[in-house]
Amino acid sequence: MRLDLNKLEHLVAVAEEGSLTRAATRLHLSQQALSASIRVLEREVGVPLLERGSAGVTVLPAGAALLEDAHVLNGMARSALRRARRIGRGETETLRIGHTPAVTGDELVTLLTPVTDAHPGITPEAHQRYPSELTAALLAGDLDIGLCRAITPAHGLTRTTLGHQRLHVAVASDHPFAGRTTVTLPELADESIMVWGTPGHSGYTDLLVDHCRRAGFEPRIERTDRQGTPPVTAVIGTHRIAFVTTAPGPAAGGKAHILALEPPVYAPLHALYLSHTTCPSRDTFLSHVTL
Repeated sequence: MRLDLNKLEHLVAVAEEGSLTRAATRLHLSQQALSASIRVLEREVGVPLLERGSAGVTVLPAGAALLEDAHVLNGMARSALRRARRIGRGETETLRIGHTPAVTGDELVTLLTPVTDAHPGITPEAHQRYPSELTAALLAGDLDIGLCRAITPAHGLTRTTLGHQRLHVAVASDHPFAGRTTVTLPELADESIMVWGTPGHSGYTDLLVDHCRRAGFEPRIERTDRQGTPPVTAVIGTHRIAFVTTAPGPAAGGKAHILALEPPVYAPLHALYLSHTTCPSRDTFLSHVTL
């Protein structure tokens, strides 16, 4: 028994569009051809996958189960094709590495330096992605590895903890804390804390909230409108604070200041990647990571 990847792609399009008409347009197929493809897939699977109605298409439980694996299978197939083509064409080995805004560009350079020094044949390609975009790109086979903090891995992705990094606090240079070198978590109880994810929908934000709660207070969380901006620079021109992994001291040309949190508090650095795919450059990266 086999699954046709093209038909799986058709099922994904119909489910995402919620309409055979829109999915057919997206796939550059006639509606008749797409409908026939889905019917053939249902016969191959042996159970109905979709319910067609006047209001559109509803994904049935069996269809939802197949869709969950379809994203993974299509991503694995794309990764396998890309690797075979690269080897056949004699192209340089690349490492397509994604990172969320919680992992800064400076941190990424630090992590990549020992890899490129020891293996100059590997060419890294860095891409910043928001968490949902990172997950989608990994599942699609468009990235080899993703660096993040506390993202729950989607079905088909493996998560590895690379280590834990110490958290510090960033403030603008005119903040009352700016003249200090250290701060404790309880001292942040009356501060507005800038975060990038929505509590309850962001593992990293929830981790930061939990740190505050364990210190005895409910934090005043404000989701920043400066999405994609590094936490160190995002506090400039505000009276908010932000948790960062940047070393203590002046930052952003003196416009920001980093205070050490005492006692130390830590945040994990995680790597996500598509399970059961072959990627030597990813394996090399993981073997060289030191925090």
